Amino acid sequence: MWSICKKEFSQFFSSLTGYIAIVVFLLINGLVLFVFRNNILDSGFATLDEFFSFAPWVMLFLTAAITMRSFADEFRGGTFEVLRTRPLTAWQLVLGKFFGSFAVAVIALLPTLVYFVSINNLAATTGIDAGAAAGSYLGLLFLTAVFTAIGIAVSSFTPNAVIAFIISLVVMVLFYFGFEALSQLSIFENGADYYIEMLGIRFHYQSISRGVIDTRDLVYFISLVLFFLLITRQNLQQR
Repeated sequence: MWSICKKEFSQFFSSLTGYIAIVVFLLINGLVLFVFRNNILDSGFATLDEFFSFAPWVMLFLTAAITMRSFADEFRGGTFEVLRTRPLTAWQLVLGKFFGSFAVAVIALLPTLVYFVSINNLAATTGIDAGAAAGSYLGLLFLTAVFTAIGIAVSSFTPNAVIAFIISLVVMVLFYFGFEALSQLSIFENGADYYIEMLGIRFHYQSISRGVIDTRDLVYFISLVLFFLLITRQNLQQR
């Protein structure tokens, strides 16, 4: 499993595409936080709320770019058959791909800790609430894990990386914001809107971002990751 993980990790950084994707991710978040309208320098408050509300949308594109080639390139290049001849179970193959891609996404997140340090140093009085920031980063890690699992699952259905990228984006948006949008329909105003919204990722991401670790949120994220990894495993076994 770890050989697959290291292969997936090194493959992403074997070309400039990987580095460019991470640089663009950091650049966009930096511009939103410090340059664009309603940035933190204009607001005068030491907070990372703007970053944590916008980062998931950028993470959609980053994780889709990271995972789109996971299985698609294996199918297109004919190397998937070679992988199947190795002493690897389907679960080991899936988990190796997942952890390799997830590690790349986490590396992209690590430099954003500079935002926390710099804003704390710029604050005249009280700095950023460390507890809330830690909860938000934890939520962002779980969010990244779910997006990675979705991207891996979609990539296992097609040999075309571009198609995998587009479908991954659609599925991620549906799970992140689709249920919340659905809950706002007038036909669900009788109380069902709350339960429908709970099915979406954004509800649990915002919950854990408040700095309060709720077991229900953890179970939700872990279950969703396992669900998409199970889909990937079943699809590979059918192949």
